Amino acid sequence: MAIPRTFRRNFDTLKRAARDGHLALLECTCAVTGERRYVICAVGHDEKGFVFTPFGHLHEGNPFEAYLPPAS
Repeated sequence: MAIPRTFRRNFDTLKRAARDGHLALLECTCAVTGERRYVICAVGHDEKGFVFTPFGHLHEGNPFEAYLPPAS
């Protein structure tokens, strides 16, 4: 299964932010469930100040139990 181009571009942005030291871990609230989430964000800035772009959240519990690897 091919990874969509938009996801690959987002991943490249995330790698660039990590390389440049522009990552943050923010405590946020899930808009759907209201649960607390710890969100990995790229940090940029504009004329108003910092801009945080969310890329994903850290998984509660054992992530090895939450995901299945791609079928070969």
